Amino acid sequence: MELLRLRRDITRGATKTILMKTREVVEYLNSKFLPVYQESYDNAGFLVGDLEREVTGVLVALDVTESVVDEAVETGANLIVSHHPLIFGGMKRITTGDEAGRLVTRLIENGIGAYAAHTNLDNLDWGVNGVLCRQLGLEHCKVLKPASGALRKLVTYVPHDKADAVREALFAAGAGSIGAYDCCSYNSVGTGTFRAGEGCNPYCGSIGELHREGETRIEVVYESRIEGRLIARLLKAHPYEEPAYDCIPLANKLMSVGAGMVGELGEEMPMYDFLEMVKQVTGLKVLRCSELCLNKVKRVAVCGGSGSFLTGDAKGCGADVYLTGDLKYHDFQAAGGDIVLVDIGHYESERFAKELICSVISEKFSNFACRISEHDRGYIYYI
Repeated sequence: MELLRLRRDITRGATKTILMKTREVVEYLNSKFLPVYQESYDNAGFLVGDLEREVTGVLVALDVTESVVDEAVETGANLIVSHHPLIFGGMKRITTGDEAGRLVTRLIENGIGAYAAHTNLDNLDWGVNGVLCRQLGLEHCKVLKPASGALRKLVTYVPHDKADAVREALFAAGAGSIGAYDCCSYNSVGTGTFRAGEGCNPYCGSIGELHREGETRIEVVYESRIEGRLIARLLKAHPYEEPAYDCIPLANKLMSVGAGMVGELGEEMPMYDFLEMVKQVTGLKVLRCSELCLNKVKRVAVCGGSGSFLTGDAKGCGADVYLTGDLKYHDFQAAGGDIVLVDIGHYESERFAKELICSVISEKFSNFACRISEHDRGYIYYI
């Protein structure tokens, strides 16, 4: 669909811009930020508002706060896209007696929608952690802890003369991608047998007679999130009335999705120089860190937000330094003299997500303004 649609008003001789519905913007954001990859405890996606309301402007922030809502009202933005969800845990009531209730009430009263891209954006290799790696100048970056249970394999059996068409349909649906390679499949030749019953309309063979057909066994890997679309394409492209197929869970990890990132500096740096660079990039005047047990830095692991759960993975991948936020006293003890743990703050480690979200929206939609909030601030101040 063309997102910027111009219609010529014949009676008035003017060009009229048709605004986007919130639904169209949300569908696009879902296609980019993939809520299916949010953690089980999370609450990403469209949280407040009317999907049929036309979008007059988008305001991007890390958190939905009173000042951010004020700014949306003042600037005429009626959709706030944040990193942290306004509604996170279960809400049993919406009243003005608590902050979340007040904010939800204000949003509804002012016709403002709220959308969040949280752990799903954390888990994409180009998301929160990917952009932090780029800010730090890291190279050869990869996901620190790739996602498990996200891959499956489809196996089906097709008459030889239709194998190409079925393969193409599966590829078009998104199957057959492995890393930077696409159109990947494995094919073997065999013989299938079947007997069509009364009322059937077999592609080959005769009703009531056992038939042998030369078939190609096609195997393709796919992300489980596309399974519904993939099966629909298979059934449409396959010549048999009742095609046989298997959907098999794989132990393989999806390398482009998961927690944290790890990369390397172009050149090894002295530890103090690296930490000074981190302060400049994040805007911090002070860092909290474990004992500086290493003099040089080459390999760096990162996790935006609260990342103490990845300390073992950072050590296991051979990182010299692990940058994250919200480290407690005993979290630093886990360094064990093998790695330098650095707390760069929750807000500071995720602040670049705002520019990332805004750029994704602005690249696609040009018929309304998307801007980063001027009143979005972290909750921790350093004196």
